Amino acid sequence: MKARDNYTMLFDFYELTMGNGYFQTPLKDRICYFDVFFRSVPDGGGFAIAAGLEQVIDYIQNLRFDDEDIAYLRSKGCFQEAFLDYLRAFRFEGDLWAVPEGTPIFPGEPILTVRAPAIQAQFVETFLLLTLNHQSLIATKTSRIVRSAQGRPVSEFGSRRAQGPDAAILGARAAYLAGAAGTACAMADQVYGSPATGTMAHSWVQMFPDEYTAFETYCKLYPHSATLLVDTYNVLKSGVPNAIRAFKTVLEPLGIKSCGIRIDSGDLTYLSRKARKMLDEVGLTECRIVASNSLDEYIIRDLIQQGARIDAFGVGERLITSKSQPVFGGVYKLVAIEEGGAVVPKIKVSENPAKITTPHFKKVYRLFEKETGKAFADYIAVHDEEVSGPLHLFDPVDTWKGQTIEDYVAVPLLQPIFQGGELVYRLPTLEEARAYCAQQMETLWDEVKRFENPHNYYVDLSPKLWQIKQDLLKEQGYQG
Repeated sequence: MKARDNYTMLFDFYELTMGNGYFQTPLKDRICYFDVFFRSVPDGGGFAIAAGLEQVIDYIQNLRFDDEDIAYLRSKGCFQEAFLDYLRAFRFEGDLWAVPEGTPIFPGEPILTVRAPAIQAQFVETFLLLTLNHQSLIATKTSRIVRSAQGRPVSEFGSRRAQGPDAAILGARAAYLAGAAGTACAMADQVYGSPATGTMAHSWVQMFPDEYTAFETYCKLYPHSATLLVDTYNVLKSGVPNAIRAFKTVLEPLGIKSCGIRIDSGDLTYLSRKARKMLDEVGLTECRIVASNSLDEYIIRDLIQQGARIDAFGVGERLITSKSQPVFGGVYKLVAIEEGGAVVPKIKVSENPAKITTPHFKKVYRLFEKETGKAFADYIAVHDEEVSGPLHLFDPVDTWKGQTIEDYVAVPLLQPIFQGGELVYRLPTLEEARAYCAQQMETLWDEVKRFENPHNYYVDLSPKLWQIKQDLLKEQGYQG
């Protein structure tokens, strides 16, 4: 059977059985609040990057059950016919708040909140999680890799190693949002505008009688974007010399100085330094050296520290799959319900303290120093609290430590996206989201951006919210 473009049925099956159950009880119209949050940053980093909201919006706007869906559900023999009739007219009518794409985010804080009738709130869980988890994972990994390159362009080269077509396309989108210069994936450019670039594979070189002819032909065909792959046979003995000859023969008479070589194997530090010397000696000082071959943030950092003469990087499988930690771990948890018009907080208790949820319908504020404009803490409050005046923050690791702050600016992170099922958010372009991400990254202290042992960024609860959580834990007999 052919895969479908309509993702309405991309549920965990228990969401359907719960929906059918709610439908047969007074809980059908109960207004619920669910938070999406994550518990730890991939790779032991200091922060993550939020991505995937555009696809969440598209999904909710197109959430419909067609005749094929209804027929499938009827065939399962466990759904009420009245429930199936309800699904025929189904539309999302709830509210949704989320942090904008490109926002640095931290464990334990809501990055998206849904307020909707129980059935509707339950139905959107799977797609919201898979979308936010995947793209936030790739954006976070890309941010690490881009930062390791210290201003040198990084292109995403991983489509053929991605876990399926959507992972390739949306992974390329997330990578571009988080700072990648472009992608090798043509469809990501066609659909989302992540710039696609590419030159040649080893097969191009092998198809010609000799390496020089392959290079000469390519330079004639693409004189303004000639980057030649020089490691099909021998980088220093034939690859670089033949590339130099092609550049001198074809490009130099045209007055074209912009060109490049790519090295895809071997000792990249040694080879790039030797290649740079060979290129400079013949006046090709503007010829760029691009490196690829199973790179990640640590290898790139080491190459630069070792003095590699590399101008740009292509990163494939270790970016598009976030190979070092391929799961983001975002969760979707009930945090409140409405009874008689009042918001009633709910909590999930666990013997594992990390899995205890923070209850209630909440706001998240990012606190910035007035003097430097740097973010230094996130402050989670009850939805009706306003932040002003002196605040006391607890240390997230050593809770006996803390600080009182006064000279700050508090900015709400969660933005209204849907109200009553209607989109109220102006969706930014990918370029706008990318620029926003870059700007937000500048608000983080370098200590938070370290790869190893990053500074523990404050994420604190307001006294009111902290007390509500403690009261609920006591009601449940929690002894942690």
